Amino acid sequence: MAKNIIVSNRLPIRISKVDNSYKFTPTSGGLATGMKSIHEQDSALWVGWPGIGRDEIADDEWAPLNNGLINRNFASVSLSKAEVDDFYYGLANKCLWPLFHYFIEYSIFNEAHWKTYVEVNKKFSERVLEHIDSGDTVWIHDYQLLLCPKMIKDVRPDVNIGFFLHIPFPSFEIFRIFPWREALLEGMLGADLIGFHTYNYERHFLSSVKRILRKNVQFNRVTVSSREVVVDTFPMGIDYAKFNDAAQTHLAQKQAEKSTLKIQLDVHKKGADDSKLILSIDRLDYTKGVVNRIKAFDLFLTKYPEYLEKVRLLMLTVPSRSDVPEYKRLKKETDEVVGRINGKYATVNWTPIWYYYRAMDFDDLIDLYMTSDLAMITPVRDGMNLVAKEFIATRVKGDGVLILSEMAGAAKELHEAILVNPFDLNAMADAIQKAIVMPIEEQQKRNNAMQKRLSRYTVNYWAKEFMEALNSKIEPTEETGVKKLDKATVQVIVESSNHAAKKMLLLDYDGTLVDFHENPEMAVPDESLLDALTQLTLLPNTDVAIVSGRDKVFLEKWFGNLELTLVAEHGYFVKVQKQEWLAKGSPNNTWKKDVMPIMEAFTDRTPGTFIEEKSKSLVWHYRKTDPELAAGRAVELKTVLNSLISDKLSIMDMDKAMEVVNRQISKGTAVSELVTDKKYDFILCMGDDVTDENMFTCLPNHATTIKVGRKKTAAKYYIEDIAQVKALLSNLAKGNG
Repeated sequence: MAKNIIVSNRLPIRISKVDNSYKFTPTSGGLATGMKSIHEQDSALWVGWPGIGRDEIADDEWAPLNNGLINRNFASVSLSKAEVDDFYYGLANKCLWPLFHYFIEYSIFNEAHWKTYVEVNKKFSERVLEHIDSGDTVWIHDYQLLLCPKMIKDVRPDVNIGFFLHIPFPSFEIFRIFPWREALLEGMLGADLIGFHTYNYERHFLSSVKRILRKNVQFNRVTVSSREVVVDTFPMGIDYAKFNDAAQTHLAQKQAEKSTLKIQLDVHKKGADDSKLILSIDRLDYTKGVVNRIKAFDLFLTKYPEYLEKVRLLMLTVPSRSDVPEYKRLKKETDEVVGRINGKYATVNWTPIWYYYRAMDFDDLIDLYMTSDLAMITPVRDGMNLVAKEFIATRVKGDGVLILSEMAGAAKELHEAILVNPFDLNAMADAIQKAIVMPIEEQQKRNNAMQKRLSRYTVNYWAKEFMEALNSKIEPTEETGVKKLDKATVQVIVESSNHAAKKMLLLDYDGTLVDFHENPEMAVPDESLLDALTQLTLLPNTDVAIVSGRDKVFLEKWFGNLELTLVAEHGYFVKVQKQEWLAKGSPNNTWKKDVMPIMEAFTDRTPGTFIEEKSKSLVWHYRKTDPELAAGRAVELKTVLNSLISDKLSIMDMDKAMEVVNRQISKGTAVSELVTDKKYDFILCMGDDVTDENMFTCLPNHATTIKVGRKKTAAKYYIEDIAQVKALLSNLAKGNG
């Protein structure tokens, strides 16, 4: 039976040592809650670290603990304390966390940390692969495991893989700083579906994919060899009923049932008829904007002194990574700012800030949410921020005001809140005053709209929607209508070649035999390719032709000494097996003097583009330039050229290039001349771009036509990449499948 495999850095259960024994403690949080419904399904498995170093547990003690995890459908990843230090506290939290939250100055780029990050991602992947069966679905979570999707996909391409990033994905200008940026992007693209909290994060990711990896991106889809990776937005919700029901229960409590904290809060509320309580809850983290928030409150008391002794800020700051130097400095700064403001404004009966540096249990949190009049949640950068949603869920009377940072992912959903720029202290101070004087009718209207949304899009709905999107991904063969070249088909092709009386192989060059390069002159054949082509030319009754857009000088340099046919510039020049080059078509190139200035003008104002002049064509290359700029410029250039050129010329859209050629010449006419009246009973043709479609459509029906990469095509088959092209040619040369 197919199963769902959840993969996260930590299991939702933690092993901890108490005296001379161990105990299992369930962990709380959005991910644990959201994945619970999936983990409870039959045969589901959760892979992760159990929260304790393997070297901290004796071998004879580990077996019963591991059995306890297995019985709960958990598969643990064993990590040493040193691995946790370099992987989790090192690269993940001293490099990726600050970088992805735009705190570049805190990012430490340590190669030893990176190597451990790679090795630990391998450990997670290997643990998953131990348990994978055909038809299983894998869902990998967060920034600690960015390399896992590709590591698993490389071994099990048949498995459907999802990945979700729970923190922001930064802009290209920030992400490009990371030294191992290509590896992270390639790792994520091993997934079939990649999810983010907001469209901005999705947009930033796709921008980096286009600019760094130069992948083809169409809307929210990325072409990776023959696969198509879907990138989409899935804003994470909360367990709305849990918080709302708890609030209803607390609302009905009698005086004797109230907690000590609740009684203390009520005393404050009774201090004055117009007293207000502002709630601030965060982990102590530099991304949360705690110090800015306190300073804004200070400014509020200065600008609006009428609220002195009436308004109090209640700060709950949960300890986090307290041993890390940056967090120690933040704790010290927070303590000092709170002390300064309390010293500045406090009276005998009133302290402006109540400051708690500790975690609180669930019931105390509910009391804080319900008793507060305002919640001030103003991170300087946050992936989502579920606290803001929890506050709204507990407003069972409909009152209360949420002041929320524009930089939190939740701001995209909770737009009825008072949204503020967390760096604008004046605006935050004014927002507090606005919230205090907001009429109750407006409060209820805003909260009602947010509560309806949150009650529908819960954390369980989020998980269900992601899994449905992952499981409904369309296979490439269904969308393109082209069959994938599998092992069985390769065997049939090789056997057909072996039994053929006369055969022809027609091969495109760029994108088919070699990868594209920013500098086309650097995309040269390697020894393995030259050897395979040589072996093919030695087969009896076998003709081989390279049909390329390259000029004859390049083709002559690399293939002129081989017994094969060369077709240059899409068919303008042909050289049959070491004979002289023959020119095809009209020698008239007068049109170039009109087209060249236009291309030059576009090149001058589009950095990174360049013009390649061939004997019979002009090519405008834009592989090196910014992909979004190039996309607009290409459309603009094509529009201008279409309005000027005659019907004797044609514009061809190639892979990150545009070529103006004579309409009467094409790869199609070239291959037609090569195969007509030759009585080939086996023809194999391979190409990767739009110019090769002319070859596919001009060949006889019995020809085997293959497109390199997953694209719409007239070819009968598609093959994943150049490595598989070389493997097929090698098999044909050896006569085995």
